[in-house]
Amino acid sequence: MASMRDIKRRKGSIQSTQQITKAMKLVSTVKLQKAKSRAEETNPYFNYMYKTVSSMLARSGGINHPYLTGSDSKKKAVILITSNRGLAGGYNSNMVKLVTGSDLPKEDTLIYSIGHKGTEALERRGYQIMKDESEVIEAPTYADASAICKEVLDAYTSGEIGEIYLAYTHFKNTVVHEPKMIRLLPVDLGEVETDQTESNILMNYEPNEEEALDMIIPKYVTSLCYGALVESVASENGARMQAMDSATSNAEDMISDLTLKYNRARQGSITQELTEIIAGANAIS
Repeated sequence: MASMRDIKRRKGSIQSTQQITKAMKLVSTVKLQKAKSRAEETNPYFNYMYKTVSSMLARSGGINHPYLTGSDSKKKAVILITSNRGLAGGYNSNMVKLVTGSDLPKEDTLIYSIGHKGTEALERRGYQIMKDESEVIEAPTYADASAICKEVLDAYTSGEIGEIYLAYTHFKNTVVHEPKMIRLLPVDLGEVETDQTESNILMNYEPNEEEALDMIIPKYVTSLCYGALVESVASENGARMQAMDSATSNAEDMISDLTLKYNRARQGSITQELTEIIAGANAIS
């Protein structure tokens, strides 16, 4: 059985850790409120952007454009969004598992990483990190998303990569965060839902298809990327708040258990001292 000094030292250590987890929970809660509002405000726009552009391309007929036809390259770019810090439960590990457990071959996958945790984890597993934009996740802006997507789109149009994927954590609510991977380009028209009454109506472009798509597709990709950044920030803070809340509760349980053990050890020590005193008194008499 551990000594009273060991139990007291262990209890003090856990109490110090509990103070840290409480503070981190409060910080995450405050950040979550702001990030949640931002995610809820932007989510409808990006959902409609995805549906609208996908539906438009599904009714565009056989347009020969680099953004739509892609190239014969087997390389696949993945824009991966994780966090720069840990202590967020399974938030980062779930994103890493999403990439490593996908059907994308490791040797053909190029990672454009946003977040140190994802970069470090995939680098250890042998993935090629093309770009590390980890500072972006601290305060993501539309301009940041535009710069990242421009570099990926340039590689796509030049034929260096054949497909573009976006891996992020979808924010459903405070406690539910869903890891998702979607293909940005080329658009998978087989998954696009179109109105049956309009499915046979071809899309007309003014002034011409090439000029219109040169403007629409980059905005489409950038908008989805920015929306994913906003949702990922909200998901990260939600996951960290939950993790710190669980850690605080576990620390409370451990402190209660150690307090009980300390009291038992103290009671045992007092009993032993009384027994020795009585035995000594009896021996003298």
